[in-house]
Amino acid sequence: MSLYQRFFAHTLAWGDAAQHRIYGDRKRRLFTGLEGTVVEIGPGTGVNLPYLPDELRWIGLEPNPHLHDYIRERLAGRALDAALRTDPAQDTGLPDESVDVVISTLVLCSVPDVSAALTELRRILRPGGRLLFIEHVAAERHTPLCWFQHGIRPLWKAVADGCHPDRDTGALLQQAGFASVEIERFSIGVPPVSPHIMGTATK
Repeated sequence: MSLYQRFFAHTLAWGDAAQHRIYGDRKRRLFTGLEGTVVEIGPGTGVNLPYLPDELRWIGLEPNPHLHDYIRERLAGRALDAALRTDPAQDTGLPDESVDVVISTLVLCSVPDVSAALTELRRILRPGGRLLFIEHVAAERHTPLCWFQHGIRPLWKAVADGCHPDRDTGALLQQAGFASVEIERFSIGVPPVSPHIMGTATK
């Protein structure tokens, strides 16, 4: 497993430039005005860190230890009160109502139990706290892309660290007990992960 995690870490790092091109403008808009304590689940190589303002308390929960060196490099020289941990999204180990914002970008597709993870994230958010997300999601039902996502899922999960290309994350967010969920849909034109959502779930 460790060898695969090391390989996946290098693969993620190779794709960082593409992530900036595809999601950069949306991240700048979504992460505007952040303050307080911010928890990021699955920060990967730290690809979101350039979009976050200084003076935050940032807690990165990255279960793959082979990604931690990449994150530390991005943290170097930043005025962030940063902590890096290996706790998973479904069991953060953080106190109740201790976090102002949770960030999830391209992570909920691969957590083992999305409902359990969202319950945990809602638990650690303060009243009025926000979950900010950008996620690829299932295509509209009974479309060729939907069938393609279903068909490729076993192979995709094996090579993409458990990623489900056909997960209806938007519906799961709306069912997770947040006071409000705002969703904006967009496409990146790269099947099988073309359909995306971004937005805010508020406790």
